[in-house]
Amino acid sequence: MYKIYDSWPEMALEAFELDEKSINFENIDHIVFTGMDGSGAIGDVFSSILSKTDIHVSIVKGYLLPKTVDKNTLVVVTSVSGNTSETLTILDSAQKIDCNVIVFSSGGKNMSKESNFI
Repeated sequence: MYKIYDSWPEMALEAFELDEKSINFENIDHIVFTGMDGSGAIGDVFSSILSKTDIHVSIVKGYLLPKTVDKNTLVVVTSVSGNTSETLTILDSAQKIDCNVIVFSSGGKNMSKESNFI
């Protein structure tokens, strides 16, 4: 696991240099951070930072998205392994709602570069 964490700077640079579609943040009024255990810790940090803004922030450490998620929601999915069942369930739900999704992962079943996520 430590090898994956140590390679995050290189993974971040590689992702930054990808020619992917971008999200228009202009209409985002709700951000949902989802991830289990250590993967979810970054959501806690961003939630604290964003608590001083007017943006509605939710933290999900389970299987269900809030009922308030819609097309103006950004769902940030984080999973180091990319195979956490709770996270994959959230990802599937987010796809069905057609909200904006950003995925951070080192791999996994459904979180490859071929997926239609930013």
